[in-house]
Amino acid sequence: MWIVDCGLQNKAMTTHELKNRTFDFGIRVISAVEALPKTGTARILGRQLLRAGTSVGANYRAAARARSQADFVSKLGVVEEECDESAYWMEMILARKLLKRAQLDDLYAEANELLAITVASIKTARRARTVRNQ
Repeated sequence: MWIVDCGLQNKAMTTHELKNRTFDFGIRVISAVEALPKTGTARILGRQLLRAGTSVGANYRAAARARSQADFVSKLGVVEEECDESAYWMEMILARKLLKRAQLDDLYAEANELLAITVASIKTARRARTVRNQ
């Protein structure tokens, strides 16, 4: 089992906890997309958010099954990209006023927290790999 350095006040999060958190994030993204108006623009932006937001958990699960530290870091890089992309699509949705800020504030904050956790985990894993290779 991997212990993930979440970078938040020196708290460590287990793989299981982060799997649950990223899964819940995906579920919340689905709810946000379902709340979008039924317009062409909202459908397109919603699909993009849905794809990125639900892939965060799927890609984290793949990282948790990594065969090596290098594989783990590589797969976490995909998680990092999908978290950041999710935040981007939420920003677009807010800029177009397709949802009220209050409807996305917590979800947007979670995307950024997951991003910070992922970046901290990548840095920790890289440091561990560097130390091991010396």
